Amino acid sequence: MSSWVERIAAFCMAAGLCVAAQAAGYPGIGRDATPDEVKAWDIDVRPDFKGLPPGSGSVAKGQDVWESKCASCHGVFGEANSVFNPLVGGTTAEDIRTGRVAALRRNDYPGRTTLMKVPTVSTLWDYIHRAMPWNAPKSLTVDEVYAATAYLLNLADVVPSDFTLSDKNIAEVQQRMPNRNGMASAHAMWPGGGLPGSQPKPDVQGSNCMKDCPVEAKVTSLLPEFALGANGNLAEQNRLVGPQRGIDTRAPAARGAAPAAAASAAAAATAAAATVAVPAEVLALMQKSSCTSCHAADHRVVGPSWTEVAARHKGKADYLVGKIRSGGSGTWGAIPMPPQAGVDDATVRRIATWLAGAQP
Repeated sequence: MSSWVERIAAFCMAAGLCVAAQAAGYPGIGRDATPDEVKAWDIDVRPDFKGLPPGSGSVAKGQDVWESKCASCHGVFGEANSVFNPLVGGTTAEDIRTGRVAALRRNDYPGRTTLMKVPTVSTLWDYIHRAMPWNAPKSLTVDEVYAATAYLLNLADVVPSDFTLSDKNIAEVQQRMPNRNGMASAHAMWPGGGLPGSQPKPDVQGSNCMKDCPVEAKVTSLLPEFALGANGNLAEQNRLVGPQRGIDTRAPAARGAAPAAAASAAAAATAAAATVAVPAEVLALMQKSSCTSCHAADHRVVGPSWTEVAARHKGKADYLVGKIRSGGSGTWGAIPMPPQAGVDDATVRRIATWLAGAQP
């Protein structure tokens, strides 16, 4: 037997002995996880609400949480922006009564919102709790999660504006979810489900699709030149549910005749092409205040780049303080910036002062 085989065999035997020793309760070998360690991981909430912590939150409180921590990505009214899909829309009072969203059966319907598809309110609560806001997951308190969920449900007319969601009444709210009866098992992806005689199958079918590729594989969202305009100009095809705008897909010659507003914006961006350098201290404040969720130094994310803001509002620190505090839309496009009421005055003043004096 070669030396490496002997070492592997010895390792396997030792591992087996360790497992057996631990299972038999030998002292000093491993330990049970503490209740606090288990609790830190075991935070999922099931559709039967097992795992749901006690707490409550009103729609009014949820609006405050939403505007300060959610609206920058998802819109003040759940309409989202050009980056994220809408959360609310496409459901009716009849859908709430029947538990089946009629618009999902329409091939001509222009979009699918979260509230159209999700069947269980526990899914909303669980996802907000573990993953939101995306730049600071798990930072919301339990009551803030209840409140944000209540506000989202109110936007969809599932609960009234004076409602307080809690662990005591969430099961009743489940009975008003617009698509609560929309789940199906006819696809045979779940063990025990599916049509009579069907066999469970995985939800994906893998295949070796990267063999003998004729061109270099790239992950991209850009349309090739020959495909531009094949389905009209996507930038002009605003959906009925939320501003799901696409890129300008006109031919290059047509794009040269852009409207005056677009040409002006392009000229401003060109004039501010030199990127401002962000001091580490200011960048830390921006990150702490979630400014980096929507802004970057040299390119647009959701809102304008800091370079563009600095070029347009040089020397206007007081103006920028007011804009950061009040939010608004229309200055840089239709996507609104929510009021930044939760950021302290010193931080707002420092960021605004730097922007007003930043040099490329």
